[in-house]
Amino acid sequence: MDFPWRHFRDDEWWRQIPAWKDVDYKTFIDHKWQEKNAITNHKKLLKTIQDLVNPEFLEDAKDGFLKAPMAVRVSPYLLSLMSWETPDTCPIRRQFLPLASQLQPDHPMLRFDSLNEQKDSPVKGLTHRYQDKVLFLALDTCPVYCRFCTRAYAVGSSTATAEKVSIKASRDRWTDMFKYLREHQEVEDVVISGGDAYRLKAKQITEIGEELISIPHIRRFRFATKGLSVLPMKLLTDTAWLDAVTAVTNRARNHYKEVCIHTHFNHANEITNITQDAMKLLFLKGVKVRNQAVFQRGVNDTPEDMIALTRQLGYMNVEPYYVYVHDLTAGTEDMRTSVQTALDVEKHVRGVTAGFNTPTFVVDAPGGGGKRCAHSFEHYNRETGISVYTAPSVKPGQKFLYFDPIHSLSEDKQIAWTKKEFQEEMVRNALRAAK
Repeated sequence: MDFPWRHFRDDEWWRQIPAWKDVDYKTFIDHKWQEKNAITNHKKLLKTIQDLVNPEFLEDAKDGFLKAPMAVRVSPYLLSLMSWETPDTCPIRRQFLPLASQLQPDHPMLRFDSLNEQKDSPVKGLTHRYQDKVLFLALDTCPVYCRFCTRAYAVGSSTATAEKVSIKASRDRWTDMFKYLREHQEVEDVVISGGDAYRLKAKQITEIGEELISIPHIRRFRFATKGLSVLPMKLLTDTAWLDAVTAVTNRARNHYKEVCIHTHFNHANEITNITQDAMKLLFLKGVKVRNQAVFQRGVNDTPEDMIALTRQLGYMNVEPYYVYVHDLTAGTEDMRTSVQTALDVEKHVRGVTAGFNTPTFVVDAPGGGGKRCAHSFEHYNRETGISVYTAPSVKPGQKFLYFDPIHSLSEDKQIAWTKKEFQEEMVRNALRAAK
């Protein structure tokens, strides 16, 4: 019997890229080499792959970048894992390299900060929505920029289609955030994100960690980073960063506090022997890792893809934690699925492995309702694509609406969503039905 999730890619796949055909393993896993050779603009990216794809694809990608709300940053590791034989359908390519031919108009109910994080921010960069938990946005940069980033209002540089809010790493801003945390004793849980904690320097990891450990009522905090999936070699070659995380974790444990890493794998093709080596190292150092995937059309929206990801994560001792139904984010309508699709896939995932290694499928309720189990809606009209959620312990008395992508609806309903009077009627009917 074969167990595919126990096997990890271990060939020198990056040599398929002409620019890196002579790069050996030792060079490739050097995080400094990865950073130096990161693709940071669409012209460089297209030049790197021009010998691998046809001219039509290059033109399609060029037009896609001009319409994208996110800046470009792709690691060599990630770019080389994309399938250049079938780039149109590659699940990794879809997440980072937009094609104009696949883009669709945004849903008419989309808002730029769809989760309303800024409204729930008592201090700039600190979101306090749940009773005992806060989101600590330490900085606004990442090792790569995902097309589907829900924090596109702040992450990365401004683009032709998006002007960003600045939340750069700042000691003064952090001081205000720590002051708020000390004054609010109900807070026990802190998510350190951004941007991406991978971009914090070792001394900044130590500074933030020690400050949080020193606050008596803080019991848990986690460093949120996509880095483990897109730049796993940093854990193998950036000793200072890993030592800082390990030291903070150990010191917190001595104070009976939990520290872990929350990361972000979306497809099993992102996982290699380098990933496994990095996860083994974290495991040996006692650093717990959980995963939060985003449910995306053409990436992981089939039972086969999600089961493969879930099993391989569990085999690496990475706990599958959440699968987010794709947020309403500018420029990503082609990547969203219906809530029903998520429910259907979850049925297949549940039962293939232990419960603690089975992710919960959630909708992060637009407007600030927070994460709700996808099946916990008060009302769901599959025809109009409107689901209604409540969050009695977060914002009692309010209703939060999620909207399935237009492409998942019937032709009649797709036409209805183009007319404002019908939009308002469909929303009113959904709210009324949810009473």
